[in-house]
Amino acid sequence: MVQGQRCEFSFGVKHMKPIIWIGILLVVLGALGLAYQGFNYTHQERILDVGPIHATAEKHDRVSIPPVFGGLALVGGIVLLAVGAKKNS
Repeated sequence: MVQGQRCEFSFGVKHMKPIIWIGILLVVLGALGLAYQGFNYTHQERILDVGPIHATAEKHDRVSIPPVFGGLALVGGIVLLAVGAKKNS
């Protein structure tokens, strides 16, 4: 090897563009949003707090995600994947 030359091995691995990563993320999140349509969570709510006496209760809440948002994320991700693939070729 001549001095000043760089030796690079790629092994056929291509680096994906950020637009493709964002597209994949949107497709996954959109599919999850359509499948689950929300999520549940539990938190502690203070009921009584008098001197050394404390009482709490667990409260269960649900956050609903409209199917429209899941569908838009899914379609947007597919569009980004198509645009990213088109720019690669």
